[in-house]
Amino acid sequence: MSNLPETMQALILQKYDGQLELTERPVPQPASGELLLKVAASPVNPSDVMFVVGQYGFRKRLPTVPGFEASGTVVAVGEGLAEAQWLGMRVAAFAGREGDGTWVQYMTVPAVSCIPLMENVSLEQGAMSLVNPWTAYAMLDMARSGGHKAAVQTAAASALGRMMLRLALQADYPLINIVRRQEQADLLHSLGAEHVLDSSDPDFPTKLSKLCRELEATIAFDAVAGDLPSQLLYALPRGGEIVIYGALSEEAIKNLNPGEFIFGQKKISGFWLSLWIANLDMKQMQTTAVTIQQQLGDTLQTEVRVRSDLATAPAEIATYTENMTAGKVLIMPNGPA
Repeated sequence: MSNLPETMQALILQKYDGQLELTERPVPQPASGELLLKVAASPVNPSDVMFVVGQYGFRKRLPTVPGFEASGTVVAVGEGLAEAQWLGMRVAAFAGREGDGTWVQYMTVPAVSCIPLMENVSLEQGAMSLVNPWTAYAMLDMARSGGHKAAVQTAAASALGRMMLRLALQADYPLINIVRRQEQADLLHSLGAEHVLDSSDPDFPTKLSKLCRELEATIAFDAVAGDLPSQLLYALPRGGEIVIYGALSEEAIKNLNPGEFIFGQKKISGFWLSLWIANLDMKQMQTTAVTIQQQLGDTLQTEVRVRSDLATAPAEIATYTENMTAGKVLIMPNGPA
C-alpha cells in the first residue's frame, strides 16, 4: 500500500434522492479475502438509477458510494490471498449488498466477486461485461431451455435489449421486440430484427396477440412494468409466462386480469441476476464468463454515449435517464483507461 495515495475521490449518496456529491475519502485497505482495485471504468445502468432513488431490491447504510459493476486492476491484496496470483490482474467486479459501490477511484471487493479479464478484453469492455451481458445471456437461456418456441422482450432498444436481439439472431431464435417510438423500431430493423412492434401504435395489442400466436411465443421478458405486463399477459397463448426484471416506467404493474391466471394458466415471475448467479457452481461461472467475454466485441457489445470523470458524472447521469437508448454513461474515476 506504500505506493498508493492516502485519499481518493468518490461519488457519495447522502439520501435516497438521486443527488450525488463528489467527496474526498481515505483509500480503503483490503480486509482478509479482499482485493483493492484501482477502478478503471464503471457504467451507469438502470439498476443504478433505481438504487440512487431507493427503488432497488435493497438499500445500503448511508452515506454510500453507488455503482454495481466496474473493471479495474488489483493493486493490493488482503490476508489469505497470494500477491503473486492477484497483483496486477485486470478484473471485472460486482459490488456487494454491503459497503461502497464502484463510482470511486479505489474500491475493496471480495476476491470471489471478481472475474479475471481475458487478454483481448479491454478494461472498458470489462467494465460492462457483467450486468447486461449476463442478464441477456441468462434470459435467452431461460427461454430456450424452457422449451419456449419464441419469446417477447420489452425495452428492446435498450443496451440489454439489443444484446438480447443479437443473441437471438445468432441462435436463429424468434424474438418479438417491443419499443416505444418509431425511431427505436428503425434502429432494431437496422440491426436485423424481423419482429418489431411499437407500443404507441393504437393497434399494438392486436398486433402483439397475432404475432404471439403465429410464433407460439409463450414467454415475455419485461423491463417496463406499468400497463405493459397486462398487455403481454393477454397476448401470450395459454400457459404463457411473463418474467419481470425491471421497472423503467417507475410504476407498479397495473390492470392484471385474474382470468388470465385462472383460465389461461398463465403466470408472472421475477428475474434478479444476483439470485441467478448464486445458483451457478464454480464451473458454470467460469464457462459463462468465458462465453460472454468472447462476445463482448460484437454480439454483447455496449454502445457508449459519453465517458465521464467523477466530477461531471452527476450531470451525465441525469441526461442518461432521459434517453437511455442513446448509449451508456461510462464513468472513468482515474481518467482514460
